[in-house]
Amino acid sequence: MTTTRPHQTAPAPPGLSARTTDRILTRLMRLPGTRHPYQVERNIPTPARDGAVLVTDHYAPVTDRPKGTVLLRTPYGRGFPHDLEARVYAGHGYHVVVQSCRGTFGSTGTFYPMANEADDAQDAVAWLRTQPWFDGRLATAGGSYVGWPQWALLMDPPPELRTCLIAVAPHNMHNTVYGAGAFRLGDFLSWAAMMANQERFPGLRGVARMLTMNRRLAPVFAALPFAEAADTATEHRTPWFREWLTAPDPDDPLWDRLKLDDALQRANVPVRLTAGWQDLFLDQTLHQYRALRTRGVDVSLTVGPWTHQDLGRKGMGRLLRSNLEWLRTHLADGETAAPPRPNLPVEVYVTGQEAWRRLAQWPPAADETVRYLQPGGKLLADEPSGGAPSTYVYDPANPTPTLAGPLLTFDSGVKDNADLQNRPDVLTFTTPPLTAPLEIFGTPVVELAHTRSNPHADVFVRLCDVDPKGVSRNFAEGLLRLDPTSPTDQVQHVRVRLDACAHEVKRGHRIRLLTAGGSHPQYARNEGTGAVPGTGHELRPCTHTIHHDTAAVSRVLLPTPPNGHARPGLADSMGS
Repeated sequence: MTTTRPHQTAPAPPGLSARTTDRILTRLMRLPGTRHPYQVERNIPTPARDGAVLVTDHYAPVTDRPKGTVLLRTPYGRGFPHDLEARVYAGHGYHVVVQSCRGTFGSTGTFYPMANEADDAQDAVAWLRTQPWFDGRLATAGGSYVGWPQWALLMDPPPELRTCLIAVAPHNMHNTVYGAGAFRLGDFLSWAAMMANQERFPGLRGVARMLTMNRRLAPVFAALPFAEAADTATEHRTPWFREWLTAPDPDDPLWDRLKLDDALQRANVPVRLTAGWQDLFLDQTLHQYRALRTRGVDVSLTVGPWTHQDLGRKGMGRLLRSNLEWLRTHLADGETAAPPRPNLPVEVYVTGQEAWRRLAQWPPAADETVRYLQPGGKLLADEPSGGAPSTYVYDPANPTPTLAGPLLTFDSGVKDNADLQNRPDVLTFTTPPLTAPLEIFGTPVVELAHTRSNPHADVFVRLCDVDPKGVSRNFAEGLLRLDPTSPTDQVQHVRVRLDACAHEVKRGHRIRLLTAGGSHPQYARNEGTGAVPGTGHELRPCTHTIHHDTAAVSRVLLPTPPNGHARPGLADSMGS
C-alpha cells in the first residue's frame, strides 16, 4: 500500500466533467435536483492518535445554512463511487468528508482489514471538532467495507453522531468468513488479491482484473497446500489472509478486533440498513436489524434484488434517494420539509413477483409449509412411506463447483442451474407444478437424515424455482460443515439454515431442492482429512447418503405467510 501523501489542494468548484456527470446521473437515478453549488478541498492531512496521517477530501456546500456533515471512510480510494455519493450529498447542502483508511491511497500506516477502524473513526470525529465549518451534527454513510467503520464508531458513539446509513456491510468478520464452518475462499482470496493490487491497477484496468479474477485464480483454488499458493498469488502483500484462513476457531484472539457485536447493543441513533437478497452479508444485515429493533432503536431496512456488486450499479439510485430522505429527517433538523416517514419501515423486493412491498417488520408472521424428500427425486407434501436412500460421492479432487449465488465477485446472483444439477455429485428433489402461487418470506430450513463415509464432510443445499420451460433458478442456499466427532455409522439429523428470501413461486412453477457436498471455491473444499485449513496435502472423498423413509425423514421447511400473502404491506411496481 502507498505511503506517499498527495499534495493538498485549495477549495475549488467541481470541473465541467464532474458537473456534467452530476446532471446525467441525477436524471438517470431520478434523484431530486441539486440545490447548492459546492467546492472540494482534496488531500487534507488529518492526524490519527498513533501519528499516522489519514488523507481526506472535504466537499463543502456553498450556503449559509448547511445541514450537517456526512462522513465516509473507505479503503478503496476517494474517487468513484464515493465521490459520486459525496457530490450528491454536498449538492443538497451537507458537508461531506471522504477519508482513506490507513495504508491506502496516500494515508500512512499499515492496512490490516477492519482492525484499526474504531480508533481511526474516533480520530476522524476528533478532527472534525476542530473545523470551523463543523456544527456538531454528524451522520455516517457508505456500503460494504465503508459500513464497517460505521459499526466501529458505534462501539462508542460520539455525542455528535445523529444517524448512520449502512449498506451491505458486516459487523463480525469471523462469522463472515467462517460462519458456515468452511472458509469463504472464493470471495476473500479474490478480495485479498484485489486489495494487494488496487493502487497498481486503477480505473478500468482494475475493473478488468476484477472481471477475470476467478479465472486467473483457478489454479490457486486447486493448489495444495492452498495457503502457500495464496501467498504467492497475492505476492505476499496480504499476510492477514493467511491468518484468517488458518484460524477457524472463533475464540482465537486474532478475531477480537474483528468482531463488533457490542455495537449492536450500544447504537443509540437511528440506523438505515440496506441489503440484497443475493449479497453475502445478508444474514448479518438481518441480524443487525433484529438486534436494533429489539432494543427499540429507530431502524429501517431495505432488501432489494441485488448482489453485492449490484448495489453500486442497479441499486444506487434507490439507495441515494432513500438516504437523502433519511438525512432530511435525522440530520437536517427539519430545516427543509421531509416527506412523512412510512409507518411500515421495512421494504423488500419480492423476487418472482418482481415488485416491492412494505412490511411492519422482518420477518413477517409466517406459517410453515413442509415438503418431504422422497425416493426418485420427488419433493412432496406427504411423508415418505419407504424406499431406498439416495447417495452421491463428493470428491475434493473434482469438487462440486460454485454456480452464482450470494458472492462478493461479479459472477454472483441468480442463474440457470442446469450445469450444476446435472452433475453426478448433486442430488435434486422437485415438487409437482404448483396449483397456486406460494410466497416464501423468511429463512427456509432443510433437515436431512444423513450418513457419510468420512467424518470430515460438508453439506450444501440450494432452493430453486423451476419455470414451465424447465429452467431452474436459485433463490436461497446454505452450507454447513459437519461435526467431525459425530458418528459416521449412525443417521445424523443435519439442519441447514438457508439465506432469507422474499420469493413468490408462481402457479405452474416447481420448487427444487439441490444438495451436494460443497460449493467450491465459494467455500474451500473439504479435503476430507481434518487438516488445518490451507495446509493440507491430501484429498479424501466422502459418500453422502440422504435417508427419506418412515424411520428417517428428510424435509424442507418453508416460511409461508398466513393466507399465502405477507401482510401488512403494500405491493407496488417501484423500480430498483
